[in-house]
Amino acid sequence: MGKSRTKRFKRPQFSPTGDCQAEAAAANGTDPEEDDGPAAELLEKLQHPSAEVRECACAGLARLVQQRPALPGLARRDAVRRLGPLLLDPSLAVRETAAGALRNLSACGGFEVCDDMVTKDVMTPLVALLKEVLSCVLFHLILGAVLFGSTGLDSNEMSPQEKKDQNRNSIENIANEAVNVLWNICECSSRAVSIFNKEGCLEIVLKYLSRFSTNVDLAISVAYCLQTVTEDNPELLKSFSAPALHVLESAMLSPVSSMEYILLKTLVAGTIWNLKDIIPSKSQAEIINAILKILSEVLEMDAGETVIQMKETETQRIKTAAQTEDTLQNVNGDDLIEDDEMEEIPHRRKVRRKTFISDLLPPTDKELRETIALLTAQQTALEIIVNMCCSEDPTDDEWEELSSSDESDAFMENSLSECGGQLLSPLCLSHEVHTALTNYLIPKKIFEKTAFPNSIAVDVCSRNPSWKPLIRKMSTIQCRALVCLQSLVSLLDVDHLGGPAALQTLAQHLSQLLFSQPDFAKHVDFLEAISSALRALLQTVASKNIPQKFSSMYSRSSTVIYLHLCDRCLITFIFYFS
Repeated sequence: MGKSRTKRFKRPQFSPTGDCQAEAAAANGTDPEEDDGPAAELLEKLQHPSAEVRECACAGLARLVQQRPALPGLARRDAVRRLGPLLLDPSLAVRETAAGALRNLSACGGFEVCDDMVTKDVMTPLVALLKEVLSCVLFHLILGAVLFGSTGLDSNEMSPQEKKDQNRNSIENIANEAVNVLWNICECSSRAVSIFNKEGCLEIVLKYLSRFSTNVDLAISVAYCLQTVTEDNPELLKSFSAPALHVLESAMLSPVSSMEYILLKTLVAGTIWNLKDIIPSKSQAEIINAILKILSEVLEMDAGETVIQMKETETQRIKTAAQTEDTLQNVNGDDLIEDDEMEEIPHRRKVRRKTFISDLLPPTDKELRETIALLTAQQTALEIIVNMCCSEDPTDDEWEELSSSDESDAFMENSLSECGGQLLSPLCLSHEVHTALTNYLIPKKIFEKTAFPNSIAVDVCSRNPSWKPLIRKMSTIQCRALVCLQSLVSLLDVDHLGGPAALQTLAQHLSQLLFSQPDFAKHVDFLEAISSALRALLQTVASKNIPQKFSSMYSRSSTVIYLHLCDRCLITFIFYFS
């Protein structure tokens, strides 16, 4: 107890599943085989000679794997070994849907499923697919798709340019799905990361990233993957050449300022931070300055206002689309040809009887997509800053060895006596990082992010099902900011934090946040984050002998924290007020 441990963010990982569904089925008295009907039928159709049937089966599996109870049945029937070869199917459409099914499986299945995918050698066809798409070996397949319609399109109704564009988009979609599969598996399996290193996947994905100006979605997927595989991977770092670093630098310094590009640049900045050990010392300051400049710009944006503005833009766009629909109906009137009349006019393209609003919208809502990109960029930026403030974390076992009360007391006493009141923590901050943090006013921007999400933005999101998940993302940003604040308070001098008066203001702010939560039990992440920030603040105040001008503020806090917060925060309060 009493130790100041800073959380170091790893890439997001999924919850394990494995045999838990089978055990649950047994507990319910059901036979696991009884629920295998849809899975068995779809897996059987994967071997069908018709490409259209195989494509439909892959699409069905892509939906089925998102249902957790279906995963054990798919595992029993060896779904991965059946889907894997379809990544190299002659049909581009089948390749894309097979990659989509494997992407969903790797995302929803968890550690055990991803590890099982590696065991069943999904990496072999996956890597082959990525190499084939990259090296343009698909040229002959594209030609065949145009001539024989292997993409599932009616080539008689498409011009040569439309065919070319459609096949190019299909190939890029395949690459995007495949990179996402690779990213998901590498997050959950160290064996997959080893294969990534040995098979030269770095060169492949970097070439995809180099096309960021023409396909930012694919570039973002690659950036996610790179941020994952470059973390704690010294073997891979040896493979980075000057041209490879140049690709990353070009993406990070792109002048485009759309929200997708903001996310891309943030992810690439995180990757470059992972590569700090191979960056020449003479370039360290310049690179760190560039990274924190990007993170500063990301955090400077008001996410709450962006949510409000983007939702208004979406509403206006839908309204305009509805008006356009009414105008088209009034103009065309009875001139629209019914479907049954088309049978008598074989050489004329069919005209739909009605144009729906949904037909006028893009496949994904642009405004929602851009807003999610900004929120994700801000969360990622905060996580990168926390990692910048952390040295190599002690392992969990090492922390457990120090968890007894006797050793904790010794830790507190020794830390204070040996460091003149400065509490030890697993933190370090280079001069370059310290300078850039203060120059770009990062502490101030992080302080602003610790406030609760904009109430108007929350209300706007709560009234729309597709926007409602953004409430959680905004709350996550607040929690990340609180953890970030903990690191900075532990590391920076009081003067760089604004002086004693600023610390007292910060204490009042955190106290208000704490007591404005109506139900502690439903906000575990928030409690953990704010308790860490409070602990770091009070340790700093105590070590600097700052006058206790706000003790009365905590007369109620100590009781509440005793009841609701973790023991480490409680020990801090006891230490401070004793």
